[in-house]
Amino acid sequence: MNRQFDIKIFQEDGRFSVVGFLIWAAIAVLSQPAFGATETTEPLFQLPPSTIKPLQGSIETKQFGAAGLARAFDLADDLAKDLCTTLPHDRKTAIYEPATTQGILAARQVLDAIERLKDDLAKQNKALQQLIEAHTPQGSAAGLAFTLLTVVPATLKAGAELSSLFKTDVSAQGIAYGDGARSLFTTQLAHRCPDKVAGLGTGYLGEMEVKQYTSLLTRVRALATQRGELAQRIGALDRLADAAKGEEKRSLAAVVSSAGAVLKTVDAFIDSLKAGETGDRSPLFNAGRYLSYAARTEGMLVLDFDLRLEGLSIVKDSLFTGQKLRLSGVAFLWYRLHEPDGRLLVADAMRRVARPVEVDLRGDNVNAEFFGSGK
Repeated sequence: MNRQFDIKIFQEDGRFSVVGFLIWAAIAVLSQPAFGATETTEPLFQLPPSTIKPLQGSIETKQFGAAGLARAFDLADDLAKDLCTTLPHDRKTAIYEPATTQGILAARQVLDAIERLKDDLAKQNKALQQLIEAHTPQGSAAGLAFTLLTVVPATLKAGAELSSLFKTDVSAQGIAYGDGARSLFTTQLAHRCPDKVAGLGTGYLGEMEVKQYTSLLTRVRALATQRGELAQRIGALDRLADAAKGEEKRSLAAVVSSAGAVLKTVDAFIDSLKAGETGDRSPLFNAGRYLSYAARTEGMLVLDFDLRLEGLSIVKDSLFTGQKLRLSGVAFLWYRLHEPDGRLLVADAMRRVARPVEVDLRGDNVNAEFFGSGK
């Protein structure tokens, strides 16, 4: 910049002259070419348009939502550690899950139904055998006995109705953390005190436990055998009814009809067990896995709890300071410890609030523990 005027910016005593500086600045501006006239326009005049507004700072809780759950994860581990200290040392504890409890009750109903029906068929067969012997002419008993001892089919059919006992859709509801909150806590609880917790109520319940399923199959085969004997005795009575006359014929025909209705009921029950299938479609298979779990947890204390896990992520964007991320978490736990018969032993509630952690998104300025396992 060429000076054409000599403006005294500093006074003789060395102090800064505001008036002199303003006069100098005005002359400097007036001495430049028009705005945008040449490519040598100095940076002073390369100003943004007036329509551009500066970036305003904002708080966003969605962009890094999953990151806040890391703090909630740590809180779940802390709560599990504290709860382990309250569980007794001399007895095991099982986690209460409504779906699993319903499954155990349904499995016991299936087992009871098999045994009850088998006993009823044994009584029916005994009564029919006595009726057959009473109405069988002399000299034909040997042929009848041979018929009754004929081997019955061992094939079990597949059906549908009884499977409704196990179609119970129950899912653990968590707030903020989601369905995994309960599973996370029970897993951490088992990790912290594996010697105290034995049954988690969900997950693997004994699908590979062959002994229990084999026992159920043996019971079903015994029921099928009773069913086969009943069918043969019904056939024998039907032949006697064909040979009889008058009131005897009507009486035997009525017994054949009544026994046939019983036979259809037994067939429907055996079909509904779906003994040849696995998974949720087979009540017999489900009964085996739930009965296995019930046997493992018999006599244990029962832990019932509710849990809320929430992670908070706060992102601040600023034009001058950049983006900053702070993470925090909140956990609430309330639990009850029961005897198997329902008696309450312990009840309490806990809460934890994680101190906010500021995370440098470049990964340079944060506590190293945050980027570790969280334990």
